[in-house]
Amino acid sequence: MEKRVVLVGGCFDLLHYKQAKQKGDKLIVLLESDEKVKKLKGDSRPIHSQSQRKQMLEALSFIDEVIMLPRVTTDQDYVNLVERIKPDVIAVTVGDPMVDKKRQQAARFGATLVEIPKIHTPSTSQLAKLLGLE
Repeated sequence: MEKRVVLVGGCFDLLHYKQAKQKGDKLIVLLESDEKVKKLKGDSRPIHSQSQRKQMLEALSFIDEVIMLPRVTTDQDYVNLVERIKPDVIAVTVGDPMVDKKRQQAARFGATLVEIPKIHTPSTSQLAKLLGLE
């Protein structure tokens, strides 16, 4: 029996995608580079380096594979990677600003796009402010 592959992507200083694993059998995480996180979140981010975030994610039993994205990634690079992975499901967090692009990718490759609700705990951004890091 072929496994259903679920694909998620992001910065992942903290994680709220455990629910994504419930949508399939194999969970693959695309992990953004430090440079991309800094561009998206500001100069004080990421709190942990890409390799540290990868190690933390790999320690979680429900994650099957972590792919570190390179420093410079174009839209076409993402499309090519999704095409190689051939996910059955692309999971996004509710409110993801890239949801339209991810919806197009899902449609292009015959995957289902699912939105995972945010867990109502402090985000990394909120924690960084509380700790005086931002």
